Amino acid sequence: MTRFYILPRKGQGCRNTSLQFRIKKHFAYVGDIIIIFTIFLENKMKSFTLIQTLLLFIIPTSVFAQQWSQLEILDVVSGEITVVKRFDSRVEAPEWTKDGKYLYFNTNGRIKKISPDGGDVTVVDTGNIVQCNNDHVISPDGKFLAVSAGDGGKGSRIHVLPTGGGTPKLVTEKGPSYLHGWSPDGKTLVFTGNRGTNFDIYAISPSGENETQLTTHEGLDDGPEFSPDGKSIWFNSVRSGLMQIWKMNSDGTEQKQVSNEDANCWFPHVSPDGKNVVYLVYAKGDVNPSEHPANKNVRLCLIPAEGGEPKTLVTLYGGQGTINVNSWSPDSKRIAYIRYQ
Repeated sequence: MTRFYILPRKGQGCRNTSLQFRIKKHFAYVGDIIIIFTIFLENKMKSFTLIQTLLLFIIPTSVFAQQWSQLEILDVVSGEITVVKRFDSRVEAPEWTKDGKYLYFNTNGRIKKISPDGGDVTVVDTGNIVQCNNDHVISPDGKFLAVSAGDGGKGSRIHVLPTGGGTPKLVTEKGPSYLHGWSPDGKTLVFTGNRGTNFDIYAISPSGENETQLTTHEGLDDGPEFSPDGKSIWFNSVRSGLMQIWKMNSDGTEQKQVSNEDANCWFPHVSPDGKNVVYLVYAKGDVNPSEHPANKNVRLCLIPAEGGEPKTLVTLYGGQGTINVNSWSPDSKRIAYIRYQ
């Protein structure tokens, strides 16, 4: 939905609430801005209509428009899209429960859940952790939920709690730490953290022991996630100049570039059957390669896990929050994601 907003030139009664504005002609919508050439100013306090030509205004739509979020599910085979629910607030990072009954997501610092069929939204009790961000992962056995959240002035840190809600336990003493993956055997979490001057990929046990650095290359490494067999970790790295999809052994050895797009590729998510990988793509030049902002025109792409040409599944307005965590359905047939407007 495109919304148009008009501001009068200084001194033309902008504080007079009796003045109403309506677009008559000569407007254009280009990307994230609105260009208004001529409008008609109607003063209903008088018996005549005053027509004035105003100066050219270029107004970012984000200044005025209230954003909505739409939770959608895409069938990767048929291409059919199902709208689960539309929200009047910012919602991020949907993730399926292991039984397929719910989608967990974050909004306004809280974790919530909803049925893939829609319906009511339920808040997940995270105790005193109420600044949850869009990096949260359900354990392989479905019993626990790990969340990244700001607390204690140390930036984002990782906590673990029961999936149904409960008292969170701190995992990472140091921050910032942004969670992305949980090993299939349940013994290891992988996250992006900064322990000096660079963001690298680390592994740690859910109990908070044995933090181990897995990448050391200059530049951002982000989005680590285990393959279903636990042998590999997929991630995205800017080390080649643009952000691309990479893969390494679970101990950090044999780091290899997978994607080679003339674009910036983020957040690889491996399907539960291990056959496919979906990821987020920003156009080259639209963002800094090390950044993944919201409110951009992006693509969701699919590649075979064993290699092959990428396939665009859907184009949408999104970015940060669209698919920050693995959003495959348990049967590997669908993905959930967030569209913004």
